[in-house]
Amino acid sequence: MALSSRNDCDAQDGAVFGALDATFCERDTGQRATRHARAFEDKESHRWLAATERAGQITGAARLTMVAREADIYDLFARRPEHVDMIVRANHNRTLDGGDKMIGSLPCQDWARRDPGAGLPTLSIRFGQMTIKPPKRLEKTTPASIILTYIDLREETPPDGIKPVHWRLLTTYDVTDVIGALDVAERYAKRWKIEELFRTMKRKGFNIEALRIKDTAPRNRLILACMIAATIVMQMVAEREGVRLRPLTDAFDVDDQPLLETLSATLEGKTDRQRNPHPKGSLAFATWVCARLGGWTGYYGKPGPIVILSGWTDFQSIKHGAQLARNMGQKINQNV
Repeated sequence: MALSSRNDCDAQDGAVFGALDATFCERDTGQRATRHARAFEDKESHRWLAATERAGQITGAARLTMVAREADIYDLFARRPEHVDMIVRANHNRTLDGGDKMIGSLPCQDWARRDPGAGLPTLSIRFGQMTIKPPKRLEKTTPASIILTYIDLREETPPDGIKPVHWRLLTTYDVTDVIGALDVAERYAKRWKIEELFRTMKRKGFNIEALRIKDTAPRNRLILACMIAATIVMQMVAEREGVRLRPLTDAFDVDDQPLLETLSATLEGKTDRQRNPHPKGSLAFATWVCARLGGWTGYYGKPGPIVILSGWTDFQSIKHGAQLARNMGQKINQNV
């Protein structure tokens, strides 16, 4: 069994809005041997298209960009909704209109120098348009060709002993200059948020890999609940500095605010670094409380997802206890 998740984040500032879609994939046996004989709708990879279509309906955004590492699929490029752009890591050798072409051997259009004095690498940038043809098995059922933009980014001077970064991206964006190429790369880099989500769900966080529940339905419900909780943690991580001024209600109930304010007052220390600097009612205010509950002192770095998760679970326990106390008080008053 595998879980495939799609989250919604802002293209400009990376704010996490929430989970858009999730798919459970049950794999009893391998299907690689029959992959070419099956229709696209019958393949597990069809989840990328289905999720993109559902996400577009949910968000109502004028433009939506799907960012993925495993979606270098001709059918997906051909069938994507009109209002959806794509940025994916190239994974397959393609038949090009006009003959073979090795992108890495093309002239470098530009360089992004990242402060050579500080030992940061130089990035070579190649980009342009290519027309790809479908695999032979799809020639009768898909468009005869698709025009895509390729972007090749490579570290030319990596630190000693470090494997250089090399991204080959395919996108539906029209890129005409280095600024556009770097913008696409920045958008693709936001894919790392999904890795942080799964890290929070796995061993360092909820440890869902240790589940030993045989029945599918309760196991999947528990995993889905963990995914929702991990998404909330990612929302808090993105807002821990309060730059975007997202409201508390992005990730908390409006009724949580009084308890958060009470906890904040008890967690604050005597120094400025130990005081909650964020406005009440903001998501950053709640994130500070959860970080402190999770063991963050305010004196080192920024609280990460595991620390915030620990504090968030403590907050939920405190909230539950407070609710029980209120209910017990109401019963006592009724019996007096």
